Amino acid sequence: MATRQELLEKAEHFADSGELFNELSQLVARPTVSSDPAQSVAVNAYLDDVLRERFEAMGFSVTTDLNWQGSGNSFLIATRIEAQQYPTVLCYGHADVVDGQAGQWDAGRDPFELRAEGDRWYGRGAADNKGQHLVNLKAIELILAEQGSLGFNITFLFEAGEEIGSPQLDEYAAAHRELLEADVFIASDGPRQSADKPTIFLGARGGATFELNVPLRQGGYHSGNWGGLLRNPATTLAGAIGTLVDGHGRIRVPELLPDSLPDSVREVLAPVQVGQGKQDPEVAAGWADTSLSAAERLYGWNSLEVLAMNSADVQVPVNAIPGQARAVLQLRFVVGTNTGKIESAIRQALDDAGYSMVQLSMGQCFPASRIEPENPWVQWASNSLEETTGQPTTILPNIGGSLPNAVFESTLGLPTLWIPHSYPGCQQHGPNEHALESVLREGLQMMCGLFHDLGTRQDVPSASALASGKI
Repeated sequence: MATRQELLEKAEHFADSGELFNELSQLVARPTVSSDPAQSVAVNAYLDDVLRERFEAMGFSVTTDLNWQGSGNSFLIATRIEAQQYPTVLCYGHADVVDGQAGQWDAGRDPFELRAEGDRWYGRGAADNKGQHLVNLKAIELILAEQGSLGFNITFLFEAGEEIGSPQLDEYAAAHRELLEADVFIASDGPRQSADKPTIFLGARGGATFELNVPLRQGGYHSGNWGGLLRNPATTLAGAIGTLVDGHGRIRVPELLPDSLPDSVREVLAPVQVGQGKQDPEVAAGWADTSLSAAERLYGWNSLEVLAMNSADVQVPVNAIPGQARAVLQLRFVVGTNTGKIESAIRQALDDAGYSMVQLSMGQCFPASRIEPENPWVQWASNSLEETTGQPTTILPNIGGSLPNAVFESTLGLPTLWIPHSYPGCQQHGPNEHALESVLREGLQMMCGLFHDLGTRQDVPSASALASGKI
């Protein structure tokens, strides 16, 4: 059996040899854009050809469900069971990417051609999520190549619709609960806290998007002839927004906030510094709830942001009161927020402030979820990463963005650990998306170390529970 250090050296050699770049190039070259129906063949082929071949070569049993129940989403489950008494880990990844935005990338970059420029590897999916799930797959491949077995059981679940909201992922997981049964969930997506800080996050904030619309009349009326007589929809919209969140980013509706910040969350966030990266924007002074630290505001609390708004044509203004105004807002929320009251609380706040003429339309809403930082899997995984990297692991209760963590934490009832191999400046979803070679390289070593520990150490939480008869 290969030693831990031998595996880390194999991972280092694989990354430095150029093979990691070559393999990621092949994955990035596939235009698996889930929002484009014309690319459905490419998306499904990524699951049914690329991943299936890879898993079967490692001795996994593979099942694919393409366009499951007409959902527009496709799934793959790959399972390797070595012994019933071994702990089982469930991993996750998504095959799809957002639109390539061809022609908008700098320096003539092709979104579906991986290009190395220094430490940056540019390409759609390099960070989200092909580079990240490739690291985890390659770690398993390297271990099996060296020793022929893992010493634990493992299941991978891949979907093809994460970028369009993971349609029916929750229903699919529930329908395949027995096949997805595990002791722990370990996956990679989203960013590290910063490029140089190995990170584990334990869940994701939820999000509720909604639209405020003020359609008062067709066309505009001369501001000199009618100013002061007609209600201005843009002014009305600005006032309506101000009843929900003030001009300094403070949420004004108590029902849109959690009851409190748990001590366990506050404690784990105490050492976390936000906005320290070279390319990070400066954290605004006096913005939002200044009684909380920047880390607490981002990872432990709620925020309400205006995503877009318009009224008339700001590029060509005319002397007229516009007839309509519209804005799209988004509430990012943590566990403890009463999601069942979001719509009614917004409506009541608008009505109480005299804005009954403002129409409210709720859009997509996805749940928040996280596990407690005291969960024994958290410290176990953190210790493993620290042994590999030689530096402390940043623990976040959840990321500020969204992932389908609730499927795994709530529906499947698993402790959820996300170990990201990207960083906040990766420009995912936009032109010039990129991964950092240094982060992917370190990530490959971390996952080789983690999976080696999972198969060899005696202090694995699930193994301890089995030995004590708790499960």
